[in-house]
Amino acid sequence: MPADTLREVAAGLVVLSYLGLCAATWRHHRARRSQAALANAALAPAAAADAPPVLVLHASQTGTAEQLAWQAAQALHTAGVPARLCSLSQLRAEDLRTAERALFVVSTYGEGDPPDAAAPFVRRVMAAQRPLALHHLHCGVLALGDSSYRHYCGYGRALDRWLRHCGAPMLFERIEVDQGDPAALQKWQHEVARIAGMSDLPEGLAADPFEPWRLVVRRHLNPGSQGGPCFHLEFKPTAGRSLGRWQSGDLVQLLPPGNASRPREYSIASLHADGRVHLLVRQQRHADGTLGVASGWLTDGLALGGEVALRVRAHRHFRLGDNAQRPLILIGNGTGLAGLRAHLKARAAAGTGAGPAWLVFGERQAAHDAYYRDEIDTWLASGVLERVDLVYSRDTPECGYVQDVLREQADLLRAWLARGAAIYVCGSRAGMASGVEAVLIAALGQDGVDALIEQGRLRRDVY
Repeated sequence: MPADTLREVAAGLVVLSYLGLCAATWRHHRARRSQAALANAALAPAAAADAPPVLVLHASQTGTAEQLAWQAAQALHTAGVPARLCSLSQLRAEDLRTAERALFVVSTYGEGDPPDAAAPFVRRVMAAQRPLALHHLHCGVLALGDSSYRHYCGYGRALDRWLRHCGAPMLFERIEVDQGDPAALQKWQHEVARIAGMSDLPEGLAADPFEPWRLVVRRHLNPGSQGGPCFHLEFKPTAGRSLGRWQSGDLVQLLPPGNASRPREYSIASLHADGRVHLLVRQQRHADGTLGVASGWLTDGLALGGEVALRVRAHRHFRLGDNAQRPLILIGNGTGLAGLRAHLKARAAAGTGAGPAWLVFGERQAAHDAYYRDEIDTWLASGVLERVDLVYSRDTPECGYVQDVLREQADLLRAWLARGAAIYVCGSRAGMASGVEAVLIAALGQDGVDALIEQGRLRRDVY
């Protein structure tokens, strides 16, 4: 066959592949919209079919905002008030123009930034040169945050200011929740109940109770490391208690002694089928030499066989969900390997029907910090992992990090995404997650990153 003909055939195959990808993306979007429509139809009782629904909008990084939004929508539904639940990533300006009431439940990412789910809305709607006219839209804002950060509830406050600038009347003054403060959440529940026309929210919408679990395994994984000690922990319910249910990507909340109102969250590193909750915890030590309240207790103070108050919390944003069959690009550092390990376990359990995975993980020293290396080698040999890049920053003069690997492999990154891959990032917000985000923007453009977020193909669990 002549060379020119070969080039024409190759070019035609590329075009066909691209058209196939476009069709698959369109089908995925339609499926997601259909699922959302079904969920929202269930929140709109026939008795109130003619009433405009209350928009219940959420922007969540770890799933708390989404969970609270679901509870609010369910409360409205129970009271016969139709509600439309929607992520800010799917919200359009026209939705706000045609609604009469809206409840916003939003978290803050890092030092005052919007969470991933809100970023496209901020750039496309909030940052528009001409502000929306929202004088008809009665709003309420629940802002979740952590007062240890300088810009506490930064995004919730920015959203509240923007709504007021657009002329939106407020249903109540902005409610700010500092690390799950019960008093602030009770105030929010009171406002939701008032909008629903109830004296209080119905029973059954509160979070699951904490249950006693027992520490049965504690193993120091990195003796001699330049970094803080990391421990593999395993918990199982006390006798007579249920194991509960969870999926890869979910979290646990623990109550350290003396901090009953301040639960600490950790990524689950195991599957329900393992019969135990596995955690990967780094021991934190303050400048004065004292151990961190939660990490110190879990890694040193709690005796083997001792009990901890624990509950599993769904983290829908970081679950595999619609990405269960897609190729996966799993990126993390340090104890962020916990959440990625659970996803790899799920992918191994799914068998050959699931897509391939690429793991990019960073730590300090290969000799000390190679957590779960035997499992990683097994997954690579069995084909669960198609590619592994392990980066140990203290082992090389140039101190490489995971974002450096991605930058060097930008063409491969784009090729995996062209195959429909989803990206999961787990680990430290400062340095790693921000560096990965910069690489993605450089490789794909801001619009490309926004598109991944809207499609649910870029998900982060960072801290």
